[in-house]
Amino acid sequence: MIRVVVAEDQSMVLGALAALLDLESDLEVVGRAKDGEEALTMVLQLKPDVLVTDIEMPRRTGLEVAAELQRRGSGTRCIILTTFARAGYLRRALDAGATGYLLKDAPASDLANAVRVVHRGGRSVDPALAQAAWTERDPLTERERQVLREAGEGVTSAVIAARLGLSEGTVRNYLSEAIAKLGVSNRVEAARLARQRGWL
Repeated sequence: MIRVVVAEDQSMVLGALAALLDLESDLEVVGRAKDGEEALTMVLQLKPDVLVTDIEMPRRTGLEVAAELQRRGSGTRCIILTTFARAGYLRRALDAGATGYLLKDAPASDLANAVRVVHRGGRSVDPALAQAAWTERDPLTERERQVLREAGEGVTSAVIAARLGLSEGTVRNYLSEAIAKLGVSNRVEAARLARQRGWL
């Protein structure tokens, strides 16, 4: 049996995903997590073969969970299941150690097959999205992303500087670089565009 933990913050979707996977004779859902922190704890305790997780969840995102599992050298393989058909999210998921990336509107059978593929050591990625991921490059550095995330919340350069341990001048430089790279006129537009592309 392939042991699976499912993480999804919408209860109805969580129940449906677990039920679908449990219908498969070779799959067993051993845990259901309602947020990222619970998912991480569950995976570390239960040591399932595969984690199927949404991206946007309270406390920790699916990408943060995948990255933490990779950092800890966990043997659990990670599949991101999301509504975000964005190449930027896919690249970030792969960088975080995920070996699967599927869209929620895919046929149910695709998820079960993806679990089997990643359990065997393969990758399962939506083909159209995979092609876009290699043609649409993320121009931002990690620091520029951090500063833009903060700027997207509407906080001042002084607050961003204090939160990230940088000088205000450095924050303004990162923002200017990001704005120039994205070809927009201000920090709010830059944050919005980067979020749309899946880079934040």
